[in-house]
Amino acid sequence: MDTGKDVVIVTGSSGFIGTAVIEKLAGRFTLVGLDRYTPPNPPADAECVCIDLTSESSIKAAFERVRKGYGNRIASVIHLAAYFDLTGEPNPKYEEVTIRGTERLLRALEEFEVEQFVFSSTMLVHAPGKKGQPIDEDWPLDPKLPYRASKIETEKLIRDQRGEIPIVMARPAGVYDDLCRSAFLSHQIARIYERLLVSHVYPGDLDTGQPFIHLDDLTDALLGIVERRKELPPEIPLLLGETETPTFGELQREIGKLIHGEEWETRQIPKSVARTGAWVQGKVLDQDPFIRPWMVDISDDHYELDISRAKELLGWEPKHSLRETLPKMIDALKADPAAWYKANKLNPASVAPEKVETAEREEEEKKNPKQHQAAMREHMQEMRKMHFDMLWVHFFNMALGLWLATSPFVFGTFGADTFSEAVMRVTEERGLWDPSLRNSLTAWSDLVSGLLIMGFSALALSPRYSWAPWANTAVGVWLLFAPLFFWAPSAAVYANDTFVGALVITFSILVPMMPGMSHEGMMDDSDMPPGWTYCPSTYLQRLPIIALGAIGFVIARALGAYQLGHIDYVWEPFFAGEGGRNGTEFIITSDVSKAWPIADGGLGATSYMFEVLMGIMGGRARWRTMPWMVLLFGIVVVPLGVVSIYFIIIQPIMIGTYCTLCLLAALAMLIMIPYALDELVAMGQFLVLNTRRGRPFWRSFFMGDALPGSGKDTERPGFDMPLGKLVRNAVRGVTVPWTLVASSLLGAWLMFSRLVFGTEPPMADSDHLVGALIITVAVMAMAEVARPLRFINVAFGLWLIAAPWLLVGGGAVAAVHSIVAGLVLIALSLPRGPRSKEHYGGWDRYVL
Repeated sequence: MDTGKDVVIVTGSSGFIGTAVIEKLAGRFTLVGLDRYTPPNPPADAECVCIDLTSESSIKAAFERVRKGYGNRIASVIHLAAYFDLTGEPNPKYEEVTIRGTERLLRALEEFEVEQFVFSSTMLVHAPGKKGQPIDEDWPLDPKLPYRASKIETEKLIRDQRGEIPIVMARPAGVYDDLCRSAFLSHQIARIYERLLVSHVYPGDLDTGQPFIHLDDLTDALLGIVERRKELPPEIPLLLGETETPTFGELQREIGKLIHGEEWETRQIPKSVARTGAWVQGKVLDQDPFIRPWMVDISDDHYELDISRAKELLGWEPKHSLRETLPKMIDALKADPAAWYKANKLNPASVAPEKVETAEREEEEKKNPKQHQAAMREHMQEMRKMHFDMLWVHFFNMALGLWLATSPFVFGTFGADTFSEAVMRVTEERGLWDPSLRNSLTAWSDLVSGLLIMGFSALALSPRYSWAPWANTAVGVWLLFAPLFFWAPSAAVYANDTFVGALVITFSILVPMMPGMSHEGMMDDSDMPPGWTYCPSTYLQRLPIIALGAIGFVIARALGAYQLGHIDYVWEPFFAGEGGRNGTEFIITSDVSKAWPIADGGLGATSYMFEVLMGIMGGRARWRTMPWMVLLFGIVVVPLGVVSIYFIIIQPIMIGTYCTLCLLAALAMLIMIPYALDELVAMGQFLVLNTRRGRPFWRSFFMGDALPGSGKDTERPGFDMPLGKLVRNAVRGVTVPWTLVASSLLGAWLMFSRLVFGTEPPMADSDHLVGALIITVAVMAMAEVARPLRFINVAFGLWLIAAPWLLVGGGAVAAVHSIVAGLVLIALSLPRGPRSKEHYGGWDRYVL
């Protein structure tokens, strides 16, 4: 292929510098790009010849193609391909790619007539200098880092094995262009742009720095090297860079001024602190930080360049400067932050979200402003109409407030002085205030709360006072807790406050539209998260939680009533206690129970009531319209379930008996957990995706938002479907593999194994503790989004195998039983079990 132009070969021709070199040399030379087999490919101006520098046969095949297409004469080989990473650690690829790859390349070139070989080294092969002391090509070398060492060794290898080929060791400074594209500089700009705390600290001397070179100037220099190849010495190193070296402190101040219009304050911190921080991020937190310990070590290095040799031999000097280009970089960043971040290989999610949000809104309004404004007006009119259609709820709350305010006079709680024996017993055992005083406090609480409810309900009639329903909600929450705080002696007052409080909450924010929700979120009718196959927030999905919460409420309320002295007996069919009390009574009056300042049974009832209310709250899209509520719902369900299990664990260990009602309530709470997890995952995905597209996190968290890419659940399951289909839709996302059922049964067996084998503490306590934890893990893993949790039971299985050797309290039979149970548990915990056809977007990869 004779074009009449000299042939120039460029290795690494698809890279940042390689692409620019091809574009610079295009039209002047016949270009061949040697590059990897994988994309990206070199620009179209160069023929792409695939090559693997680690393979002798690949290099040989590549140069056979060059010989066949272009003959034996090569004007210049510009060798850019090399290995580099940011770890600062030795890597065999430095040897295999950079050093030996160059050696293989030179060996292949021995059969060609090569007029020049240009090796792209780095300015950093030199030892650092001092301020005001420019370094030249004769300055000492310093191989203190693997990357630099690989360049120095490769330069030596080239000098030793070049034969008759003239060589140029190009040693450029840090390369940048108008969009930046310099890793160190772009991260520095991004840190300041995002106002990160680390942008205000630096571990080195702020008056030190390193020079840069614009990409256009570098390619001009390489063009000059090729064009003057016959005039250059046979072996020459050349430093290429700008003669002005801005210090790190100067760059900080300039970048801060360009971005934020302010002087950016930067403080020097000890290297030990910075090094420790980098180590903690990388090793302890398992993150992938940009700042590495080796960067901290060289933060004092300073370079200034003497480029007189390049001026003399090439007639070259830089036409650009970093100071002049910085404003262009920052303008590009401000114009399109996401594109700038992407060009610099940074995470676009880190871009300030308000910029993207404003841009999206402005773009939408520019496309069709009249339609956008009309849709907003229509939505606001619908919201106003809905408000007036729902005025009855506020009148109903006024009635509830009136009822509550007058109830102390109906129940006679003011001035009551006669109380049951159970109330007096509780007063004495707990050291409580006199029942008459507690009665009066609850009466005043009801009177004031009733008046507040009436006043806030009156204000809520006007849409101007959107805070009023929330104020009523706060009063309702207080009413759920008030009888517990005052240890209300009256069962009627306790029941009255509980139900009035629940109803006020319901008619303040559950029945009417919750105030403060995002208009964009409400206008979007999608209900299925991106990549999901179903909506995790349907009422059918929440129904099991609501039902189990109601069961838990009834049980806990009975326990609370006994603790408050409203009843003098609690049902307990199985377990005995002490002092004339059955197992349940003994546990809920034990020292563990008395450690709580309020009746813990009543606290449990209140928690279950919150679960029921939050289970009812919101529509099908609440995973994105009410993230804060979904999170609170998850916090109440999951941690409370774990606390309930903990309470069951300590019963025989610390108290010596069981409580049947406690077991039932804990079981109800535990079963709730897997049904709540998929909605939590969907909510978390929404917040992540919404933040990545630039929406403000906290605004979306509290007010909700729309989410592009969301869909609609085509089945839209409802209560009118056949019973079998209704049940299947109620348990979507939850499957019950037999392995997890067997694991749960094994855990239950371990909890009661002391009764069979006669084991004693600590062996008996270990079996009981591990058994309860096995059940907890197995039940939670029945949610497909939490299926990997089952691997925790592998660790418990290993403990069961080791326990007989480490603990006393069990005989030979118990020891064999523990070992066998451990082996069985491990075998049960390894298989994933059958998985449904449901998908969970990006979470699918975790359903292992």
